[in-house]
Amino acid sequence: MRTVHEVSKLTGVSIRTLHYYDRIGLLNPTETTLSGYRLYDDTALERLQCILLFRELQFPLKEIKRILDSPDFDRGRALDQQIALLQLKKERLGELIDLAREIRRTGVKNLDFTAFDTKKLEEYAKQAKETWGNTEAYREYEEKSVGKSKEEIKESSLGLMKLFQEFAKLLDQAPESPAVQEQVKKLQMYITEHFYTCTREILKGLGAMYAAGGEMTENIDRASQAGTAQFAAEAIRIYCS
Repeated sequence: MRTVHEVSKLTGVSIRTLHYYDRIGLLNPTETTLSGYRLYDDTALERLQCILLFRELQFPLKEIKRILDSPDFDRGRALDQQIALLQLKKERLGELIDLAREIRRTGVKNLDFTAFDTKKLEEYAKQAKETWGNTEAYREYEEKSVGKSKEEIKESSLGLMKLFQEFAKLLDQAPESPAVQEQVKKLQMYITEHFYTCTREILKGLGAMYAAGGEMTENIDRASQAGTAQFAAEAIRIYCS
């Protein structure tokens, strides 16, 4: 566990900013001592990394909170976007360095402003925003989240994990068995009720994410039993076919 001062020193995020993130519910400390000290564990620091990632993509804090609280947030996919964005920034910085060296060597004779063009960066950031913020499911989730307290949102997420715990109890059965397929239907209905309309197409995509081996897979298996995410994904594939 790290104090707010230690987190600030480690990440470069100011203490005032961390306090603000706590106040708006974007990044809450793992626990607060009786003396009022905020303490953060590794899970909280992982969330902070995601927050900083989306800030690089120029997302507003309100949108970042909605995305990170969404049940289908895929951290691995978000990291891929960050890597691509940073690569573009690296290329642009290299072009600016080359231009500065050329100007120093020859003087201001080469009136080439290509290195100052940020269209490629802006276009990529726009595409990344559209990936997360402009889907119908995301908009519906945002509407359903309006007015909900942090406790209610947390309760919905816990309810989702309970469904995977029920999947774990069925691991001795075949994914196509009636009981397992009924559990898939139950999962689909729960997501529709608490988050957004879960069509078979969306459910199929979620199933693929559950089995992708990233953070979502780890969270499901940690909350239930090893192999549950893969099992649920296979059951969903059968259900959707």
